[in-house]
Amino acid sequence: MKKKIYKLGELFCGPGGIALGAISAKVPGMKIVHQWANDFDSDTCQTYTANICPKDPESVHCIDVRQLDMDALTPINALAFGFPCNDYSLVGKRKGMEGEYGPLYTYGVKALKKFSPDWFLAENVSGLRADKTAFRQIMKEFYNCGYDLYPHMYNFEEYGIPQMRHRVIIVGIQRDKFGDLKFQIPSTNGYKLKTSREAIENPPIPEDAKNNERTKNSYIVQKRLEYIGPGKNVFNSDIPEEYNLHIKGAKLSQIYRRLDPDKPSYTVTGSGGGGTHIYHWKENRALTNRERARLQTFPDDFVFYGSNEKVRRQIGMAVPVLGAKIIFEAILKTFAGIPYEAMSSNIPDSEWKTW
Repeated sequence: MKKKIYKLGELFCGPGGIALGAISAKVPGMKIVHQWANDFDSDTCQTYTANICPKDPESVHCIDVRQLDMDALTPINALAFGFPCNDYSLVGKRKGMEGEYGPLYTYGVKALKKFSPDWFLAENVSGLRADKTAFRQIMKEFYNCGYDLYPHMYNFEEYGIPQMRHRVIIVGIQRDKFGDLKFQIPSTNGYKLKTSREAIENPPIPEDAKNNERTKNSYIVQKRLEYIGPGKNVFNSDIPEEYNLHIKGAKLSQIYRRLDPDKPSYTVTGSGGGGTHIYHWKENRALTNRERARLQTFPDDFVFYGSNEKVRRQIGMAVPVLGAKIIFEAILKTFAGIPYEAMSSNIPDSEWKTW
């Protein structure tokens, strides 16, 4: 079998969840290698470089994508971009196209037009579908770049990821060159739910693991947690008045919410203030960044750089490594002509196909 190597370019690369999933994908005769990546945050770029391409630091372009000179980038035949989700998140202000980050998907469009890769993968939050106008516009622009599109909302816990993380991922295959290839959503059959306890404790985190420093929780936070049971939060627990949280307005379920050790974690986010660190099911403390990284399926030798807050944000904004690997392997099998068990998309054509 003739070997095929896909040179991957990334926009909004984050710390390397997509990249590690890509280069870890194993399909006979097929391989994905890092070519270049872009992100605007210096600590994030340092993390990516150290773990993905330590021998080629110049391939990571640390600059706002709006100032990125794509003409200076080397050719690629595969593209991935998790375009910023802030303006589509269900827990944000949902400004959509009117927000600062909403239109940044257009730089993915720009890269598709310039490099014409064989395939691409784009990722965003589930809330993207709630903005029907924006979702249809984004899909139409991807299609007009010459790609057949295969969107799906991946519920990653159904693929054995120890976290209830739901993300819209769009796979595109270049229509003119590969019109006979049809990507299929990889089936969830054969995967077992993995609990947060399994992820964090099996095997134990090595004593010398990086990014495993304990968060300093105040006395009142520790006392508050004493009254919150596994899987519960500050609003559905019987907490004495002196330790209770007195806020008005929306009561988000993840505020001072402990993990349920017998279920996958709730969604790991990049935030951490106001009681949203993610809390241990038994110990009266927030999770360490290494524990959070395990919920995102990063290996223990993947080192994050920056302050604890910066690292927490990097981990929360990443795509789960093993989830990405599953999708990349399905892409490679599609191009290799290797059959695999698949299932139908949960995003109907009527939701986005308006042409």
